[in-house]
Amino acid sequence: MRMNISNKGISKQIILKEEQIARVKGLKIGDKLKGDNFGLAGYEMELRGGTDKDGFPMRRDVHGTIRKRIILSSGTGYKPREKGIRRRKMIHGTIFDETIAQINATVTKEGSKKFETLFAKPAEEKKE
Repeated sequence: MRMNISNKGISKQIILKEEQIARVKGLKIGDKLKGDNFGLAGYEMELRGGTDKDGFPMRRDVHGTIRKRIILSSGTGYKPREKGIRRRKMIHGTIFDETIAQINATVTKEGSKKFETLFAKPAEEKKE
């Protein structure tokens, strides 16, 4: 499972471990999450959505962990080309479970270290 974390136009992706995945399971879109468990000391994040293992987007107004075919006119999961067009699309529910492949989160509270430096790779030592 992957997590995309965005902060003021910068986004970084991390691959979650089993204990980190366990902390996300059962949460809903819009819930707050402490960044301490994800290598972001002092940060707080809000879960904004995601996609399941087959690529279906999560939507806030579909309750539970189910997949459901709903009629959409706009919003998450469907962008009509013309005004007034509606379409039935498959959507995943609002609760995070083991079928989710990607989680999207935004930073709501920053920690003491800068966001860019938390993900920077250490500089390679020069060989002489």
